[in-house]
Amino acid sequence: MPDPFEETDAPETGESAGLVAKGAPGDNAAPLSVSEISALLKRTVEDRFGYVRLRGELSGVKRAASGHLYCCLKDENARIDGVMWRGNAQRLPFTPEDGLEVIASGKLTTYPGRSSYQIVIDRMEIAGEGALLALLEKTKARLEAEGLFAPGRKKPLPYLPRVIGVVTSPTGAVIRDILHRLADRFPCHVLVWPVLVQGQGSAEQVAAAIEGFSQLPPDGAVPRPDLVIVARGGGSIEDLWSFNEEVVVRAIAACTIPIVSAVGHETDTTLADHAADRRAPTPTAAAEMAVPVRVELAALLDELALRKKRAILRPVGLGRERLMARVQRLPRPENLLAPQAQKLDDLSERLRRGLADRTMRERERLQERVRHLSAPILRARLDRARHGLETARLTPALLTQRVGAQCERLAALARLAQQLHPDRPLERGYVRVTDASGRTMTDRAVAAGQDALVLKFRDGPLDVVPQGKTPPPRPTPARARPRPAESGDQPKLL
Repeated sequence: MPDPFEETDAPETGESAGLVAKGAPGDNAAPLSVSEISALLKRTVEDRFGYVRLRGELSGVKRAASGHLYCCLKDENARIDGVMWRGNAQRLPFTPEDGLEVIASGKLTTYPGRSSYQIVIDRMEIAGEGALLALLEKTKARLEAEGLFAPGRKKPLPYLPRVIGVVTSPTGAVIRDILHRLADRFPCHVLVWPVLVQGQGSAEQVAAAIEGFSQLPPDGAVPRPDLVIVARGGGSIEDLWSFNEEVVVRAIAACTIPIVSAVGHETDTTLADHAADRRAPTPTAAAEMAVPVRVELAALLDELALRKKRAILRPVGLGRERLMARVQRLPRPENLLAPQAQKLDDLSERLRRGLADRTMRERERLQERVRHLSAPILRARLDRARHGLETARLTPALLTQRVGAQCERLAALARLAQQLHPDRPLERGYVRVTDASGRTMTDRAVAAGQDALVLKFRDGPLDVVPQGKTPPPRPTPARARPRPAESGDQPKLL
């Protein structure tokens, strides 16, 4: 095989190459431009490979601002560029990622700007269930690393929710099973947000429904659910793939309302189950998990009420039993009072005898003293007292000296009284203010409250009235009664 890079001799044309290009004799083919040859190559490739299906591993996946998807498909020995226009890229049922093995369907074409060929992808599918599971594990590991599946962020479910929101298909058997189970256990208000649970756009609808429930105001026209159930029936991994989408997982993790995930049957597990606050094996189990059984709850309340009553009455019964036991051990009242009554009788008898003995002793003592008070003895004592009085000497100096001292003390008190007399300062120009009863006024406020005041000067009193007061009425002088005419007087004409 000749080396394409080895220099070879130019073909013999009969003439040597010249400086200016000239047409060869008999050559009627004009030279093609680069654009023309690129267009020819483009038509040839598109006509030959109008529709192809390629299996390969995605590499260099990126979305442009216009929405177009650019990537490369490669295997062990070769690679080819690929482009997917915005309309088809928006309808992809999964998110393309590097390393994912896919089957791309489209047509081959060339890109003259880079002199390369590429595939314009119309449809892209994951190449087998193994590749789908690999993508699932990769997405799960990435979201788990962000903490979306952490047990610490899961919220507890309300014990008795008043409003339950259900995100599911309105026409499937799932919603009927949930409503039937809720009606059997504990009827409550149910809000159904209808969504697609499979196919194109289903993941976005489920995420929008979860976000819509979370954004409802607590006191709005539509009641805010206390619990949300995301439910779907069983199916293959392709049927349940919408609940493995990242947009659904992030919506569940960001929801402020507790969420129960009931996707598929008991053996089916999706990423929504890991992100939800509680996973239910089936939609019916989710309804059982959401509310308790009303009959069992009523029976439990009755049992608790009975236990409460017994708990309240038990201390009363025990107290009554203890009281009766202690009452039986207490002695009889007459037995308790018998010693005290006997002691009272004994003390009463002793008091009676003691008073009688005391009276007898005092009577004997009085009689003994009466015998000593005879007339001669009293007369002798009287004579001795009279004699002592006659012999006592009372000199006048003793009396006059004591009287003089008391007189001097009395005179000093009189002088002091004269100096402290309240009318003494009147001689120096002062005035003493008194009320009508003669009480001296020392405060201005008290004096202003009086109806009339008296100013006492040195030469006499003066009646005054405080400013703003009405003077009291003067007493009317009493008229002199007419002297009754004597019998001898002549009556006057006037």
